[in-house]
Amino acid sequence: MMRTHIPPFLLAMTLLSYATAHACDVPVAPPTPNGESATLEEMVSAQGEVKAFQTANTEYLECVDNQMTSEKAAVDEGDKSAEERYALAAADYNAAVSREEQVAADFNAAIRAYKAANPD
Repeated sequence: MMRTHIPPFLLAMTLLSYATAHACDVPVAPPTPNGESATLEEMVSAQGEVKAFQTANTEYLECVDNQMTSEKAAVDEGDKSAEERYALAAADYNAAVSREEQVAADFNAAIRAYKAANPD
């Protein structure tokens, strides 16, 4: 069996680039309250959670956008393997945008249900 020696510097750079490429933390979407049965306090709390999620998601999108910029530069320099990483980052970005839109839509539906169940 033939053994291949990988220089420690090359191994460290490979691991560092892998860690950097995967350093963006995906925020967890908050649960949507049941607007028909939630209290005002639960709705206000949920609104805060949605706003915190949106802030975290903005930071995540910036991180993924930076990854995409880096991978695009690598593609432009001839790194063919960067094409797949770029495509994966773009898919992550699009999924995060869709997730945020869904969280907002679900919360807006909960608000409408709350208002319908609690007319002034």
